Amino acid sequence: MSMTETPTERAAPIRPNQGLIAWLRANLFSTWYNALLTLAIVWLLARAIPGLIDWALVKASWSGDAAACREAGGACWAFLAEKWRFILFGTFPDDQHWRPTLAILAMIATLVVSADRRMWGRPLLYIWGVGLGLSALLMFGGVLGMDYVPTELWGGLPLTLTLSIVGLVASFPLGVLLALGRTSDLPVMRGLSVVYIELVRGVPLISILFMASVMLPLFLPAGVSIDKVLRALIGICLFSAAYVAEVVRAGLQAIPKGQVEAAQALGLGYWQRQRLIILPQALSLVIPPLVNSFIASFKDTSLVIVIGLLDLLSTAKSALTDPAWRGFYKEAYLFVGLIYLAFCYALSRYSRYLETVLGQGRRR
Repeated sequence: MSMTETPTERAAPIRPNQGLIAWLRANLFSTWYNALLTLAIVWLLARAIPGLIDWALVKASWSGDAAACREAGGACWAFLAEKWRFILFGTFPDDQHWRPTLAILAMIATLVVSADRRMWGRPLLYIWGVGLGLSALLMFGGVLGMDYVPTELWGGLPLTLTLSIVGLVASFPLGVLLALGRTSDLPVMRGLSVVYIELVRGVPLISILFMASVMLPLFLPAGVSIDKVLRALIGICLFSAAYVAEVVRAGLQAIPKGQVEAAQALGLGYWQRQRLIILPQALSLVIPPLVNSFIASFKDTSLVIVIGLLDLLSTAKSALTDPAWRGFYKEAYLFVGLIYLAFCYALSRYSRYLETVLGQGRRR
């Protein structure tokens, strides 16, 4: 600043545009086609929201029977008040519904604790063992004064979470082995891994579940049977392992070859290299895609209806077969859809968080 220049004569600092108008201009009306798209969406919302509010709130029936709901002409939330226990817990004994409720909370708590990066490592193995063990104890019963409940009576959200969580956890070791086999220098191991991965990925999950339910018992000795839930878990595990293998293989290929050569120069064997150097880095790279695999597995559990299991979506469909409440499918599917949305959105946000945090050290 010169000797004759006063502070008031200096140019004001350049500040970024702030306020609601600036945000709207930058995000919704930045170009002519963005402005056109924004106006179209606003018009659609203005047409849809009043009718939705009228159906969901103004004309809704919150109590009473099906006749009262039909007479009101709006949403029949009384249907959910009548059927929510069956939708959530299936045919689990009514007086024991506190057990699947606690099992759900135990599984969700396990997932929440697993999301904390400070818990990654050996303590996480114990946490998963306690969480899944407590859930199994509550669902099966037979101890501590709880009645034994066979898996034929399981259904709803506990079954969906059990199939998706246990299926993905059990498929992870097999998927890692398949990924190592596909990247192996041994032709036989590489060939078998490629055949398994491509064969399983080339067929839909419903065919795997059908084979696990119908064909698997044919290979067992006479008089030996496998529980339906276990058969479903085997099918989901075999199916998910092929996709986990491809995700892990991408992480393995992202590791610089120089690290493998350096480990060999230190005299480390194959399994020592994988356990101490390669796999920890590869798995940290593919954690977000693994979370996406869990999301897909969580939604694919609805296919277990083909082997006679009633997951969350199937219990909602079964609730609609009640002649007294037939026709209120919007309320049932909306209730189930919100549950799926809550889980999948939370997992997708966590996946984006991991992608951001784990990618900070690799950005340039």
